[in-house]
Amino acid sequence: MLKLTTLEIAKIVSAELIGSAEVVVSGSVETDSRKVAAGSLFVAKPGEETDGHLFIENAIANGAVAALVERQVPGDIPQLLVSDVVVAMGVLAKYVVAEVKSKGKLQVVGVTGSNGKTTTKNMLGNILSKFGPTVSPQESFNNEVGAPYSMLQINEDTAFLVVELGAGGLGSIRYLAQMCQPDIGIELKVGLAHAGEFGGIENTQKIKAELVEELSTDALALLNADDAYVMQMKTMTKARVLTFGTQSDSSYFASQISGSIDGTSFLFHSPNKEPKKVQLKILGEHHVFNAMAALATADQLNLDLDIAIQTIDAMPLAERWRMELHHRADGLTVINDAYNASPDSMKAALQTLAELGRQTGKKTVAVLGEMAELGEYSINEHDAMGRIAVRLNLGQLVVIGAGAKLIHMGATQEGSWDGESKYFEQISEGEQYLREMLTGDEIVLVKSSKSANLRYLGDALLEENK
Repeated sequence: MLKLTTLEIAKIVSAELIGSAEVVVSGSVETDSRKVAAGSLFVAKPGEETDGHLFIENAIANGAVAALVERQVPGDIPQLLVSDVVVAMGVLAKYVVAEVKSKGKLQVVGVTGSNGKTTTKNMLGNILSKFGPTVSPQESFNNEVGAPYSMLQINEDTAFLVVELGAGGLGSIRYLAQMCQPDIGIELKVGLAHAGEFGGIENTQKIKAELVEELSTDALALLNADDAYVMQMKTMTKARVLTFGTQSDSSYFASQISGSIDGTSFLFHSPNKEPKKVQLKILGEHHVFNAMAALATADQLNLDLDIAIQTIDAMPLAERWRMELHHRADGLTVINDAYNASPDSMKAALQTLAELGRQTGKKTVAVLGEMAELGEYSINEHDAMGRIAVRLNLGQLVVIGAGAKLIHMGATQEGSWDGESKYFEQISEGEQYLREMLTGDEIVLVKSSKSANLRYLGDALLEENK
């Protein structure tokens, strides 16, 4: 973070300062006392299971020089007393970003979308770090706590800041966009993820559009031309608009898209340049859109596209449990993609599985769990996913968990399957069946929302039967 005195911070966040006004915060801003280092500001955030105020002594022992608190607690460091530390953290982040931007060097890229945010954020972080000091969230820090936490990692030398803007309801993305004021805003997709929570896909679109609505006339909106809901945002922004997609009338577009067990390749077309080959190690043709968004951003920042492409070509998988590919010693291939699931991402993962099966000749096995937060869409979307599995001619469907049972029912009603779809209420039952059924000559996809906990089953399948 920028070096600020406790008095300066108190004025910025409208805090009552208890203690010295002259102490300088020269380190990071942390909500976890275990991550505190010399010079840090510790944010004593109350949580569902614990309370940061209980860990101020730990923070002091680790080097904290000041604390942002909601109530005064014992401790020999200055305390900045506010009514809500999360709100104060956001105010401080907004100040720090604006202050660094005023120096004229910092470029801020904001990313939102129902799917693909984390992969795109990772690609951007890797690319931009090749060209200057870059701050990009290490995890999915995309809410009212995580996003400002990431913003507060910047300093005077930071050239690029990547912000992932997650949706938490109407106004949530606007709040974060006003905080970081992106120079480039990327809209990846409006899908059914969280549609149940938000009250329909139209409301999801309204929330996602808050990013482009907050862009200034000097900013750029990068829109996915293949998504009709995203393209409606062209009229919702004051910013300049460019598009990316699979059709040649997009500003940036991909052609010759091809997927294999080794990754995904395509030709990247950009304005006034020769097409360039991209060869991702990441599985799934849906990641082409994430790559295009990252490369278009690099191009608009006047960065070397060849270096940008080399960088994402060399990237491993996005993050843990996201299309994570493993090969067991006996030949079994496991794709663990059970960190998140929406109808769009599950369909894309199933299509990838089917294509890999055709290419390798291996039997395809889809292990599917619940897609959470679909609300009124849940019945139809789970039923439809089972029918999609049949139409893709997958070798075996294994459905686990009561919330996912309709996937199994949809599959059995769609086709003349005889045992190709199995349903188990408990993960342990599903694992036992899989261990008895798998021979090593299969490709297994494990896909569900995080709450279904199938990611641990994916890990367990990497261990051969004893």
